[in-house]
Amino acid sequence: MKISCFQRYGPLNSKPIFGAFINSMQDAGDTVLVDKDDNCDIAVIWSVLWQGRMANYRPIWNAYRTKNKPIVVLEVGGIKRNETFKVGINGVNREADFANENVDSERWKKFNIELKPWAQAGEEIIICGQHHNSHQWRNNPKMYKWFEQQITEIRKYSDRPIVVRPHPRDHINIDTTKFKNVKVIAPIKNQNTDDTNFNEILKNAWAVVNHSSNPAMQSVFNGVPVFVSEASLSYDVGNSTLANINNPSRPGRWSWANKLAYTEWTTEEIKQGLPWRRIKKRLEEKYLK
Repeated sequence: MKISCFQRYGPLNSKPIFGAFINSMQDAGDTVLVDKDDNCDIAVIWSVLWQGRMANYRPIWNAYRTKNKPIVVLEVGGIKRNETFKVGINGVNREADFANENVDSERWKKFNIELKPWAQAGEEIIICGQHHNSHQWRNNPKMYKWFEQQITEIRKYSDRPIVVRPHPRDHINIDTTKFKNVKVIAPIKNQNTDDTNFNEILKNAWAVVNHSSNPAMQSVFNGVPVFVSEASLSYDVGNSTLANINNPSRPGRWSWANKLAYTEWTTEEIKQGLPWRRIKKRLEEKYLK
């Protein structure tokens, strides 16, 4: 394969991941051009958030997808944030192809994450926003409008307290005075990590509403029911209609967790070529015929 890997526009924490991924592709005998394009078969980029320096990935995305050429997307993970990283084809979350249909149950154990029993100890319905500049958000309204739509729909079925939680890097203005028992709580960033206090917020959660980002995944780990779109990696263990907000479904999660384990990899695993072997095979079988 001839691959163009665009690492120039990635965030600072992407450098070692790009390096490990480039090594794995070269070790597999593939031709890798770094930050160059010479009619390559595949592009490699970081995330689909068209924000800041990563906005430079958007024309690359458009150019390759217009030609129906596949793009491998690397991104910070949601299982072990900044310890594991997603590697998928043509997108992120459930829109991506992770080549993870036939999996075992052993890999999930490596993450050492407890799937806490479904238990709604709290009262609050948490609505989690996303970054409006993400490709994931392309078919949705303005973020403040989406929040208002969710609140309006929830109020048809429940008078529970609602907490609006914006994305940590996407501040929004929403007039909560139009609604009863609704408040906005901005995420608090951990000074030593890239994480936030979301797990603390979950302690008083009845349910979490989210379009397609990582908070839904963390909620499922903690036994809090989620209401998500089909683009979410938590869709298979979530709810799709807010009409069930007072009685959410609580499906089995082991099959979901086993598949999820094959969406994210440590830097060392990436260097060893574990994800690339799976992704390369899928590319050859489905996307490069």
